[in-house]
Amino acid sequence: MDLGINGKKALLMASSKGLGKAVALELSKEGVEVMICSRTEKDLVSAKNEIETVSGKKVHYIVGDVATSEGRATILKEAKSKLGVIDILVTNSGGPPFGAFENHSEQDWENAYKLLLESTVGMIRGVLPDMKANSWGRIITITSQAVKQPVDGLVLSNSIRASIVGLVKTLSNEMGEFNITVNNVMPGYTQTERLESLMEKNPALNEITNEIPLGRIGRPDEFAAAVTFLASQKASYITGISLPVDGGWIKGI
Repeated sequence: MDLGINGKKALLMASSKGLGKAVALELSKEGVEVMICSRTEKDLVSAKNEIETVSGKKVHYIVGDVATSEGRATILKEAKSKLGVIDILVTNSGGPPFGAFENHSEQDWENAYKLLLESTVGMIRGVLPDMKANSWGRIITITSQAVKQPVDGLVLSNSIRASIVGLVKTLSNEMGEFNITVNNVMPGYTQTERLESLMEKNPALNEITNEIPLGRIGRPDEFAAAVTFLASQKASYITGISLPVDGGWIKGI
């Protein structure tokens, strides 16, 4: 299937590893010119080389921290310099610390807010003017299945990521007239370093496949395929949704 995005330009946050890198690879395979970013140059160089080898397409990268206004400004400036225009924005970030409510300080909450919500809002603000001027855009936020069905021990993520769902739905209503779609994708348990870390802290997660109807952990490429479809021209009539890619783990309707 031709997804109709060959030649489009995409900026992906937190994309040197895991789900972000998988999405960058999938978009690149579809002919999208991508810029990846994270805080660690070594990981970015490794991801860039891997994606270019597989897709045969040039990949740009920029070191920056999306949790700070300075980092976001640097990323956006470099992205516009290299790409010219940003047609597709995929927001993403690492997860905040594991722990129960009473184990987290006020600073923990502030850090999580900056990492998850403030970073998303700031990056969206940076790309909207050009998308509106071009009457085309795709904004896709990566959150977690926890925004629909909270996960024990992840109170910071459960709480703050849920606010992104409200942002996505509201913004999709406001941006429809400009042919800009805004959607949220909720990864379930997927084979990433983040999941391995959570399993070490919460051994009960090692039995999680018993709760997944498909009976297995997901693969990053399966998640990336869903995000890439939402970024495509084929998904031009889909906006304001929160799509779970979780093997059926969420039990609600």
